[in-house]
Amino acid sequence: MIFSIISSVLIILAIAFLMKLTPEQIADDLMNIITPNDSLRDKARNLRGNKKKHLLYKKLMGIKTALDATGKTKQFTLVCFAALVLFTGGAILSVLIDNLFLLPVLSVAFALLPFFYTANTLSYYEKHTKEELETTLSIITTSYIRSDDILSAVRENIVYIRPPLREVFQAFLGDISAVSSNTKRALLILRDKIDDEIFREWCDVLIQCQDDRVLKDTLQPVVSKLTDVRIVNSELQTMLSSVRNEYWMMVALVVGNIPLLYFLNREWFNTLLFQTPGKIVLGICGAVILVTALFMQRFTKPIEYRR
Repeated sequence: MIFSIISSVLIILAIAFLMKLTPEQIADDLMNIITPNDSLRDKARNLRGNKKKHLLYKKLMGIKTALDATGKTKQFTLVCFAALVLFTGGAILSVLIDNLFLLPVLSVAFALLPFFYTANTLSYYEKHTKEELETTLSIITTSYIRSDDILSAVRENIVYIRPPLREVFQAFLGDISAVSSNTKRALLILRDKIDDEIFREWCDVLIQCQDDRVLKDTLQPVVSKLTDVRIVNSELQTMLSSVRNEYWMMVALVVGNIPLLYFLNREWFNTLLFQTPGKIVLGICGAVILVTALFMQRFTKPIEYRR
């Protein structure tokens, strides 16, 4: 089996060398596959948020944007390249163990590993962004209520805004000062720079305030929602951690039963690994674990405010 794995790896490397594939090209091709029918205009609208995004495209762009903000731009191409290699590795492994029913499960599971790892490493960045967003919106709102001028409110507080939000509001100032004096247009562009529902609601209220100044008193309650969400997430953190631990313990028990059968009942073990009914059972178990792991990751993540 070791020689088969080495041969497969060498074949993959030879194909990549002959086709002159690079991590950058693989990342670009992956994004093109996700949005195959999008023109250049549609992709520009995707980036500005004016067009409904593909779900997978939105997830990948979220990871790419977060890596860009943390100074790890090149890591996105490496993640895509690693996902492709692991996808191929999962397919090869299923062929080597002679279980084609596990081929889609192992391929998808292996391909998702780099993205899961990157998402976990970026969780600190997202938490930091949420904390900075609460402080930033609070000081800007206070200044805006006093001055009735969002441009002045942002300009006088820009030195107190810390990265990564500083670059976002600096772009907002540059847009109004150098591109167009249309405040509503600049706020619409600002609205889609940060993927947070409370921030979007804050921008929507600001846009309405340009026509009715009385609505500025509703800005502070919107900002206070960030504090409420942070408090709730802090209270739920321990509960969600215990749920994740229990889930992975159950997965370990299910997978651990396979080698345990080798010692308890050799005939059952051989049937499970080398007979078609047993291979089907393994494929179903693998698919169930993969699907439930994705749902577990989705349902145990920190809560977000939704209008």
